[in-house]
Amino acid sequence: MPTRREWLTGIAERVWYRPLHPVALLLAPLGWLYCGVARLRALAYHRGWLFSGDCGAPVIVVGNLSVGGTGKTPLVIWLAAHLRRRGLSPGVASRGYGSRGDAGPRRVDAGDSAAEVGDEPLLLAARAGCPVVVGRDRLQAARLLVETAGCDAVITDDGLQHYRLRRSLEVVVMDAERGHGNGRCLPAGPLREPVARAQRADLIIANGGGGGQASSMTLRPGDLISLADPQQTNTLGAFAGQRVTAVAGIGNPRRFFALLRGHGLDIRPLAYPDHHPFSAADIAQWPAGPVLMTEKDAVKVQALSACWRGDPRRALWYVPVMAEPGADFIAALDRRLDELGLPAAKAPPV
Repeated sequence: MPTRREWLTGIAERVWYRPLHPVALLLAPLGWLYCGVARLRALAYHRGWLFSGDCGAPVIVVGNLSVGGTGKTPLVIWLAAHLRRRGLSPGVASRGYGSRGDAGPRRVDAGDSAAEVGDEPLLLAARAGCPVVVGRDRLQAARLLVETAGCDAVITDDGLQHYRLRRSLEVVVMDAERGHGNGRCLPAGPLREPVARAQRADLIIANGGGGGQASSMTLRPGDLISLADPQQTNTLGAFAGQRVTAVAGIGNPRRFFALLRGHGLDIRPLAYPDHHPFSAADIAQWPAGPVLMTEKDAVKVQALSACWRGDPRRALWYVPVMAEPGADFIAALDRRLDELGLPAAKAPPV
């Protein structure tokens, strides 16, 4: 029996990503109202009618116009490494969606749980190689990175619409397959702001494609990592020819399933809503045999190790992915960073 959230997610997928759906047409007036309020709010910050502040360092916003996953987090990880190659000490500010923590900013530590700080911040803290701070107020989170962690550049994972934090550069990430859906604002469509908002961004990048003003980005899977023993790795090819269960609680589970099928795997897909809080009951329903999941899901399932560790029927693996932006995006990004006066990229060792 699907939960209320799963049911609503299914409805939204059918309405938002199909043209001229009758429910979208019925909700169109609410979408126009949402778009209008979003425009007025952005104008209010632009004109100074609402307060926005500087954190004391350049801010690079990585965000999207639509709700759901577009590949922002892998790009943030890549961007943090790119800034380090230029001699900077970046930090990441994140909302911490899905956490039950308080509203104040806090630094993410290795011992934190997804319930405390959110699943994506935990992943970033493990993979980005830099300090990560979560907080509803991105301005406070960014200032904490600068003032206490010594960061000289701040990347925000999401936050395109969080105008309270002044930004130096905006990167809009799109899903090349789904695009902007039906092009309508919430609740009639998936957009947080009108499509035209993307034209004000410095850079646009499309996960899984490109064209027009959008550069291309691909997500390359790495070796699978065992949840039971992170030192144990495997290749996707090792599971070819056998039935495996694929678990994905992300914004676009179909992309993860397509990646696995593209490597010859015969999968039994289990899709969950984005940021799904996995439980022992969820794990108990998974079929025996290998289970492959996203890294974002693994940080939550790992905390439930008592439910599966030592069970010979359970072989749980996660698939890390690395963002690979196109050369045109990297060149355009470096031009913007040069204009901001940031250090140039260091030459690779000979």
